[in-house]
Amino acid sequence: MAKDRTPGNRSSGGSPRGGSSSARKGSTPARGGSGGRGRSRPPTQVVTQNRRPWGLIAAALAVLVFAVAAIGYALVQVNRSEANAVGSADEIDGLETIDSGPAQHVPTPVDYPQLPPVGGNHDGQWADCTGTVYDVDVRHENAVHSLEHGAIWVTYNPDEVPDADIETLADLVDGRSGRMLSPVAGQEAPVSIQSWNRQLTVESAADERLEQFADFFTSNPESPEPGARCDNPTWLTNPIPEEPDGQAPPAEGTSTEAPTSSAPDSETPAQ
Repeated sequence: MAKDRTPGNRSSGGSPRGGSSSARKGSTPARGGSGGRGRSRPPTQVVTQNRRPWGLIAAALAVLVFAVAAIGYALVQVNRSEANAVGSADEIDGLETIDSGPAQHVPTPVDYPQLPPVGGNHDGQWADCTGTVYDVDVRHENAVHSLEHGAIWVTYNPDEVPDADIETLADLVDGRSGRMLSPVAGQEAPVSIQSWNRQLTVESAADERLEQFADFFTSNPESPEPGARCDNPTWLTNPIPEEPDGQAPPAEGTSTEAPTSSAPDSETPAQ
């Protein structure tokens, strides 16, 4: 007898196709189950933008602007000074040349023909002229000795010149060796500037000729003792004022002769 070959008549040991498919489906683990591992999100990257140091930049710019301004100002001043400079005394408009006569050391007051004087006989001790600003009318015989050493002497009438102009004159003198400033009571011009045998009078402290004169005649080679010392500590601590009648005696303990051990030698070159 022939065997029946139909699939439905196979022995019970075989499993239907549908069952095996179910088994395969059942073996797939459920998503999100307790036994499975869920998909995690990647960590979020926080991007921070670098902040610029505006405070430091502003400070650096301020320093740069200040430096540029300072350099510019210095250049302007240098150019102004060069533009105002003169090459000879003849270029100073209004400059007077005066023959002051002999230049001897004398122990007595001198009757000068000019006010302020520009030279002539004088006291044996010079007024300190190391860029010295006096607030008193110093004794003229001592100031003339400073002119003998090549110094310039800037003077003003205290009754006519305002404080602001006095400050301007002080700026021209202060700290500049070979220069000194003092009031001179009764001088005709508001401002006057002297070197040995030379004088210039002006109406204002702002007159540019004052700077021309000062720059040209400081350490005046035309003076009898150019390059002699201007420092005189003895005088500086106790300057002798000019008396209205011009008869001021030397201060107590002050010699009318050329200073020796207590004051610098007049023939010693300036330091």
